[in-house]
Amino acid sequence: MQIALIGGSGFVGSRLLENEMAKYQVKNFDKQNSKLFPEITTIVDVRDLDGLKESLKSVDLVILLAAEHRDDVSPKSLYYDINVGGTENVLKAMSENNINEIIFTSSVAVYGLNKINPNEQHPEDPFNHYGKSKLEAERVLKKWYDESSIVRKVTIIRPTVIFGERNRGNVYNLLKQIASEKFLMIGNGNNKKSMAYVGNIVAFIKYNIEEMKGFKTYIYTDGPDLTMNELVLLIEKVLGKKLPAIKLPYFIGLIAGYAFDIIAKLWGTKLPVSSVRVRKFCATTQFNSENAHKSGFNAPFTLNEGISKTLQYEFNSQPKDDVIFITE
Repeated sequence: MQIALIGGSGFVGSRLLENEMAKYQVKNFDKQNSKLFPEITTIVDVRDLDGLKESLKSVDLVILLAAEHRDDVSPKSLYYDINVGGTENVLKAMSENNINEIIFTSSVAVYGLNKINPNEQHPEDPFNHYGKSKLEAERVLKKWYDESSIVRKVTIIRPTVIFGERNRGNVYNLLKQIASEKFLMIGNGNNKKSMAYVGNIVAFIKYNIEEMKGFKTYIYTDGPDLTMNELVLLIEKVLGKKLPAIKLPYFIGLIAGYAFDIIAKLWGTKLPVSSVRVRKFCATTQFNSENAHKSGFNAPFTLNEGISKTLQYEFNSQPKDDVIFITE
């Protein structure tokens, strides 16, 4: 099978190429070269329709990972140019080359914040431009599928926050703060967080390559969901740390976040603290991925194993190289 990985130079794509794709003939198309797999990478932007049409010749299946996803993207139109317009271009290029199968990574951001354990049938309610653009891209995919549902196959995967070795995102920042004993809990810490270890995400993507049928949408998380208090205790245990049980009230943390927003705007820079990040940290982000785990897929790692492997790699051993990936 000939597979085109679009946006495979990032965190998830690199792990997918590293661990799961040996049996396939794979090419990576990305606007940036791959740090780990430059030999199979061609520079193509999803906004370049002609480049995509040429790149996707002789391909059987597309895995679309490319996305604009950071909280602080400017201008906001980039979310829609890349996440929606890029998806439209990929589908046009697929149609041009008679390719009928695509796996698309969306996000649980389509549900918004503080929903009560939504499953795939729960109404979507995105609160930011990333979630809104991902939901719009999903609708583009559904329209494309409906045009020729007899032959086309679409699998949409909505992962929760993804973490793992080499990643520099919000989960890593939390791990680092606890490891350096500079962590301060905002809120009561009872809000639950669904998480997904990258090793399981890429295994689920590979599983779906062989199991594509019709139009499918899956939420993906690794259970059991932990409260922020439980997550901090687990990290403390693995690292052998013990932090003071001090908690900053949510409203004070949110005010501080707004203050950092103003400073960032005045200085024209990006800061690690913002009101959006405070809201996301204190929100319950819990999702029901029962359908994914009942599909026949068996996750190779437990959530605790994923957290422990990440902690060991990042803080208790010497990394084998300096390759990292900056995400949210």
